[in-house]
Amino acid sequence: MGFVDEFQAFIARGNVIELAVAFIIGGAFGKIISSLVNDVVMPPIGLLLGNVDFSNLFIDLSGQGYTSLTAAREAGAPAVAYGLFINTIIEFLIIAIVIFLLVRQINKMQKKEEPKEAPPPEPSKEVVLLGEIRDLLKK
Repeated sequence: MGFVDEFQAFIARGNVIELAVAFIIGGAFGKIISSLVNDVVMPPIGLLLGNVDFSNLFIDLSGQGYTSLTAAREAGAPAVAYGLFINTIIEFLIIAIVIFLLVRQINKMQKKEEPKEAPPPEPSKEVVLLGEIRDLLKK
């Protein structure tokens, strides 16, 4: 079997195709979560904390006193963007919760079948014979 044939057999396997589909869906899901965090979750949190824009929280390491993270990055100044890090942590937590809930629901849907009890073994010939003798003596 040549390299091309082996590669084709590898790609055609179900696990590889499922993994590729999961990777693509995961990428799209990541974009949805990013939008959820940046556009829906963080604005109310920032409002509650006094109109804080987390995406613009940074430490200017150059000492130039830039007013925004964008200005610092455009100037090429070193900056620690801890607000973006906070957003990323929140994104991770949301993804982890969603995956946990999804796996939990899948586990509930896949009811584990109870092992069926094996029928009791047939009584031996001696036991059957003794039972017949008992029944005859009762008569």
